[in-house]
Amino acid sequence: MQLVVLLATLTLAPAGEVAATILAGVPAQPDPRARYLIFLHGRIVEEEGARPTHPDFGVYEYAAILDALAARGLTVISEQRPKGTETDRYVDRVVGQVQRLIDAGVPPRQITVTGFSKGGAIAVLTASKLQQDAVNFVFLAACSEELLARQDVRVRGRILSVVEASDEVGRSCEPLRRSAAPGTVIEELRLATGARHGAFFQPRSAWLDPVARWAAGGTP
Repeated sequence: MQLVVLLATLTLAPAGEVAATILAGVPAQPDPRARYLIFLHGRIVEEEGARPTHPDFGVYEYAAILDALAARGLTVISEQRPKGTETDRYVDRVVGQVQRLIDAGVPPRQITVTGFSKGGAIAVLTASKLQQDAVNFVFLAACSEELLARQDVRVRGRILSVVEASDEVGRSCEPLRRSAAPGTVIEELRLATGARHGAFFQPRSAWLDPVARWAAGGTP
């Protein structure tokens, strides 16, 4: 599995607090005090590398997004998927990462799976396969017509969907509510940046802050 090259580790933290870090995978000894966020990037990183440029949406600032999430007190786990990664197979990998954290003593409420576009679809399918009530999920421009038409998707967990009003690609994830497992929490936040699908290409506080609040157990 090809990993992100531009990974950094943030070691500064106030006394008594857990230092935020960026990791390529689940650590050998997870810290049960930390809040872990698994970040799943968009398809463009698979196809064009860790800092690609889209003709309409500009540079996808993958490393800067990871830095921004970690700066908000989250221990971020993320890797650059190989070109042509098969979505459903990768879901098994993410489910395994979450399960390893739980097995190591990390409370499910301190784990968040966040994905954008294709990464968002992986996050949706992870919420369907994992079937954990307390795990947090954030879907960023994640729901396509194809995904919403699947009959095998039955999400479960504490879910925040973030969509951009001007986006022609990422649709509302509200239809997932109809088949969601009992007890599932689903909220949706609608942005109005005017940046279309590219709203999630850069580390904008408009979506980063709600992600951080959701991962901390708060409201968007």
